[in-house]
Amino acid sequence: MTSWRTSNRPWRRRASARVKTAVTGDRERTVWSFPPVMGERPRVLVLGSMPGVRSLSAGEYYAHPRNAFWLIMGALLGFEPELPYRNRLTALKAAGIGLWDVLHCCVRPGSADSAIQSGSRVANDFPALFRRYPGIELVCFNGAEAERSFRRSVQPLLIRPRFNTHRLPSTSPAYAALSVQGKQAAWAKVILPRLTMDAWRQDSGRYG
Repeated sequence: MTSWRTSNRPWRRRASARVKTAVTGDRERTVWSFPPVMGERPRVLVLGSMPGVRSLSAGEYYAHPRNAFWLIMGALLGFEPELPYRNRLTALKAAGIGLWDVLHCCVRPGSADSAIQSGSRVANDFPALFRRYPGIELVCFNGAEAERSFRRSVQPLLIRPRFNTHRLPSTSPAYAALSVQGKQAAWAKVILPRLTMDAWRQDSGRYG
């Protein structure tokens, strides 16, 4: 993550004008996403829209205790969701899974995607990410807002992308149309065939 922070600085400078335009007059409600979590050779990239209030406060992806993300990932990869955060991230990276959010910043009171202020969305620098990690085969959207923001703000900037995309049911407790078991089944069907399971099995003893 440290190396990406360094390489991401030019992007922050390039985006500064758009950010200033998007958040003018409402800086108190402007929220900023985290750096990406990427291993050496990720094959799957999971994208949310923007971290919620609990995640931003904790400085961790999917920190809300009722968000099913870590429960589902633990079930798919064979680790306890209560592991220390850095161990969970290590498990994802070993399995070839990367994490990020579509939005670099936006104006949003609270945590609901529906509360994102129109015209305030500024996307992360995905062209640079995909150049750096050309082995990404599948981009999964954690919910509808992540997909909408990606299609609107990122996809037009990509030249002949080499990955497939798939919208998965949101792991947020706000999405109640499916049970956690139903969400897990949907995620497993799409993600498991793409995982670097040999690397995960080799290293799995380090995470438990």
